[in-house]
Amino acid sequence: MAQKMERGAKIIIREWVRIKPWDRLLIVTSKEHLNEARELRKQAFGHAYSVNTLIVENKGRHVGVFFDENEDIFDPYTAIIAATEYSLVTTKAAKKAIQKKKKFLSLPLSTNDGRSMLEYDFLMMDTKKSRLMAKVIMKYLKNSSKIRVTTAAGTDLQMEKRGRKPGFFNGVLKDGKGYSSASIEVYVPIEETKTEGIMVLDGSLGYIGRAKEPTRIEFRKGRIVEIENTPTGIRLKEYMEGYRDSRIYIGGELGIGLNSYSKCLGNCYIEDESAYGTFHIGVGRNIALGGVQNAKGHFDLVCMDPDIYTDNRMIMQEGKIILPEPNVY
Repeated sequence: MAQKMERGAKIIIREWVRIKPWDRLLIVTSKEHLNEARELRKQAFGHAYSVNTLIVENKGRHVGVFFDENEDIFDPYTAIIAATEYSLVTTKAAKKAIQKKKKFLSLPLSTNDGRSMLEYDFLMMDTKKSRLMAKVIMKYLKNSSKIRVTTAAGTDLQMEKRGRKPGFFNGVLKDGKGYSSASIEVYVPIEETKTEGIMVLDGSLGYIGRAKEPTRIEFRKGRIVEIENTPTGIRLKEYMEGYRDSRIYIGGELGIGLNSYSKCLGNCYIEDESAYGTFHIGVGRNIALGGVQNAKGHFDLVCMDPDIYTDNRMIMQEGKIILPEPNVY
């Protein structure tokens, strides 16, 4: 276990963040993830000008509120690793850091199986391969205004992205022009009032684990208006109500997983949404992705084996990219 955690921390510090001798690194974490923070610090020590740790109270899904209220908190640093339970990439503090050209890595460590996220094998995905895969998809997303996603399970969603630019995450900050996430995916900040149709949720419910049975979710004018009353749907409703924020029901992101090492098993939030052969709708906050929607949080609903169309051109069939691509097997 210790060796796998060390391997993961090495990948993050040396291959993703690529710490330089002049970097003033801040590792943001909570007491629940001190072991991961210590390993990251150990790998960075001697390679950066300074390494500091900020331990924040674990407020669960609401941890991002602190970083909305303290958007100057990253000003003294040149590199930030947000190694907390939940993602901070869509917060105001992250947005400001990114605008100031600081290095920023969102490293949400949430897992449901008792293992550290740093021990997961999906961190070993070839980032060069993911970059090539992303470029193929982004070419078509960039030049389209409408996106349609369907699945054999019954999903049929229409989205629009006029004026919105796609991007991709693969952990490597250089590829992300200074910021990234451990999630290896293409994303686009979809228009917040334009998502229409049905999602049949059969992958994972973000942080709260696997969808135990397919569950129908209806979007109207960009917002979730109905969730089927299955056991999975009841869990999702209770979770979303816990945000106490009506904006959490708004679809703000389409993501397409590119990590062929990942499996969507409900064990790890980042692994689920990264898995090649999946797509997800990110609900809630999307301001740091290029959207305009603020909220008290952001999480993703993951579905399997999509057909994806950009302006009626199919770019993915049953979860596989059908344009020229590198071998991902």
